[in-house]
Amino acid sequence: MTQPGEIMDDPLWYKDVIVYQLHVKTFFDSNGDGYGDFAGLIEKLDYIEQLGVNCIWILPFYPSPLRDDGYDIADYVSINPLYGTMQDAKNFIKEAHRRNIRVITELVINHTSDQHEWFKRAKAAPPDSNERNYYVWSDTDTKFDDARIIFIDTEASNWTWDSTAKAYYWHRFFSHQPDLNFDNPEVTNAVLDVMRFWLDIGVDGFRLDAIPYLIEREGTNCENLPETHAILKQFRAALDKDYKNKLFLAEANQWPADVIQYFGSGTDECHMAYHFPLMPRIFMALHQQTRTPIVEIMRQTPDIPESCQWAIFLRNHDELTLEMVTDEERDYMYAAYAEHPIMRCNVGIRRRLAPLLENSRPRVELANSLLFSMPGTPIVYYGDEIGMGDNVYLGDRNGVRTPMQWNGDRNGGFSRASFAQLYSPPLMDPVSGYQVINVEAQQLDKSSLLHWMRRIIRLRKQYKVFGRGTIEFIEPANRKVLAYIRRYENETVLCLANLSYSPQSADLHLEKYAGKTPVEMFGMEAFHEITEQPYVVTFAPYGFYWLLLEK
Repeated sequence: MTQPGEIMDDPLWYKDVIVYQLHVKTFFDSNGDGYGDFAGLIEKLDYIEQLGVNCIWILPFYPSPLRDDGYDIADYVSINPLYGTMQDAKNFIKEAHRRNIRVITELVINHTSDQHEWFKRAKAAPPDSNERNYYVWSDTDTKFDDARIIFIDTEASNWTWDSTAKAYYWHRFFSHQPDLNFDNPEVTNAVLDVMRFWLDIGVDGFRLDAIPYLIEREGTNCENLPETHAILKQFRAALDKDYKNKLFLAEANQWPADVIQYFGSGTDECHMAYHFPLMPRIFMALHQQTRTPIVEIMRQTPDIPESCQWAIFLRNHDELTLEMVTDEERDYMYAAYAEHPIMRCNVGIRRRLAPLLENSRPRVELANSLLFSMPGTPIVYYGDEIGMGDNVYLGDRNGVRTPMQWNGDRNGGFSRASFAQLYSPPLMDPVSGYQVINVEAQQLDKSSLLHWMRRIIRLRKQYKVFGRGTIEFIEPANRKVLAYIRRYENETVLCLANLSYSPQSADLHLEKYAGKTPVEMFGMEAFHEITEQPYVVTFAPYGFYWLLLEK
């Protein structure tokens, strides 16, 4: 049992945590200016602790023009005044650690804002000077033309002309986010200084944003290049040299075979990486009522080093990305989950979890049961624990970044500011508005989604098999049933899910576990003993079981 203020001294801590993702500005406004802030986040730490999560991932909180929700950073080593002071941020980290909650934040190193002092100096500096070479420049906009355009809704090119520099600058994302030039060693050293600054303050790790795009080379798609991995190795060596039990999480929206490169040997690049292709296939499996999409992508997932871990999620602050699916699968997902074109954004769908699943409590629970039982560390997006909705009319991805809904009071209890001052209008529709969906109401209702989420998180934390175990799929004749065994040391769990809207049954071949008794883990009720005969299980619509196999 850990003592107050003590963080478990485990180098593999990231395998067992449940991560809660939030933006400071969306959570709670303590001073009535319409923006959430660090002081408000501290006030709500008890809520986060009671939810059961033990790691918080906070989105960028740095000074920024906020044209890309803070990912357009104008100063890496300061706090956006809207969110408080540096002391407020330090107090937040200290208070989180006191509750044994770790804190990871963003290291957005592929690009900066065009308002960053580095870029202002670069475009004013002479060509070929060191200041100019902090970024990637060209006299033509035809270089690196094999690189795809990521934000196809807004950008026609990866190059933008700068009239001051009289040259084109390179950007893989928005045109107001010029890419840093990691062929310049001074850039690498400057970013390492940023990393050390926040580690010294106390953060436990970093999500490395857009990491596949650090280096550009002619004749390539400018993704996953060997030189990018060389830069990552420099960062990991610096991290391990001076700091203990810290984390790198790679945001690489790539196929698993490409993503595993970001683990390196297991000790020289990233500790974790997102498993992006799994997420859309969970939704695909639910809509098609078949396990095939999930089983196929997991079988295409290579083994990773023992010290490494996947990060898995259902939804986050971006669109439900459909980059890692086939064209046919993308068309299917659009038809199934984004019938109105306004719901689509770039190559994805800008919707939250609950509305994607038609606000169906059984489907939301089933999706979360998969999130918490598949291999990897689960990430819960703020508000999804109460079934928050979205507003697809807000533009970009802002519809899934609305204020947290605390109660049915003014502005959902998020802020005492006037409505016009709020950074974003809260949800007020009759299905998912704050008058209907809020924390206070669900805390009073023992049958609410919030209480159910607390239960499944608590159960997930009791068994290391979920974060560290192997997975073996069982394939009953009924393809609407997903079945897999998770094993770690002396823990063996059978996970079952009915992906259909109708009741189902399945015959499971579990002969190798004959003599063991499955115990349903939520209620600790024993099922009938496994024998040499097929094991028959019946399911309610969208029903699932976690069964601990015991003698």
